[in-house]
Amino acid sequence: MSEMLSERKKNILKAVIEEYISSGEPIGSKFLASLDGISLSPATLRNEMAELTEMGYLVQPHTSAGRIPSEQGYRFYVDTLMQSYDLTASEMTSLQEMLRDKEEQLDKIIDSAGRLMASLTNYPAISVRSVNRVSKVMKFSILFADDYHFLLIMILPQNNVKTKTVKSPFRLTEEGLLGLQNVLNKYLVDVRLDALTLAQMMELENMLGPYGALVTPIIKCIYEALGEGSNGNVRVDGVDRLLGYPEYSSVDKLRSVLSTLEQRESLLELVENTDESGVSVFIGSENSVETMSDSTLIMKTITVGGKKVGAIGVIGPCRMDYSKVISTVDQLVQSITEHIGADDLGNLLPEAQDHAGEGEKND
Repeated sequence: MSEMLSERKKNILKAVIEEYISSGEPIGSKFLASLDGISLSPATLRNEMAELTEMGYLVQPHTSAGRIPSEQGYRFYVDTLMQSYDLTASEMTSLQEMLRDKEEQLDKIIDSAGRLMASLTNYPAISVRSVNRVSKVMKFSILFADDYHFLLIMILPQNNVKTKTVKSPFRLTEEGLLGLQNVLNKYLVDVRLDALTLAQMMELENMLGPYGALVTPIIKCIYEALGEGSNGNVRVDGVDRLLGYPEYSSVDKLRSVLSTLEQRESLLELVENTDESGVSVFIGSENSVETMSDSTLIMKTITVGGKKVGAIGVIGPCRMDYSKVISTVDQLVQSITEHIGADDLGNLLPEAQDHAGEGEKND
């Protein structure tokens, strides 16, 4: 579509979008003619804006009103017209202060980054720590419950404990459960389940004889235990900032967005669609979650040493200060990755810490 726009139309579209982002009011031809750098008459501007409207880049909300950008207009602006935003000295200082304590856990750094992002951009910020990062069990224990049930106790990284009750299709013995426990500790401790093959599972079943029938339900319990709590890896800061934007003055619209922000699974779905190579911008209906169809999500993943460890993003109205938000998200994530470095990743991730000792029991 860019080849269809003359340089004059591009300049007019850029001016309309930036003035609308600033004021929130439809932009008319007379106002546009008064701006520096626009050396066209109101009549000429009206004709050009009418053509931009026909082409789908602008929208006229009311017959007598000025124009506002459409989703297509915002997308063209972000992809083609937008100039990069240079962070101020104060903003750069805030980034460096957040990263000053290099010994802080990565989770805390990402949470702090979310709070800082909300403060710098004045939009709600999303910070995501790696989903299902815990993928190994450090130790198994089995307790006899009754003839047909036993308690599977799994010691996870950070000394967290998960317990699952497993039902057996046959009568259990304490001696048989002890053998099962020994096999689990010998072959499944510190093993990534996503690397466990069907052939290995069948080998375990053969090794355990009649107790081999319990391998599949045990593996299922392990997956469930490792997956629990992944929603807690999503944090939203500055939700109240939405109240400052007229786009959310409608109670129904505000309630819809707030409902989405409370649904961590929906936010994770949005994050999964981000491009790991740069800043992802989802404008209006480009969002996979329907309730976000009138909002924009800007997100960038945090990758250290080839490992995706989290993401930072911002949610707000389509009338967003794209240049500032994109530059701030990009700079913040870049600062985190440069400051940490691949060599420090193992020390900063909770899963790499000492696993000895007794931990809190999470049923």
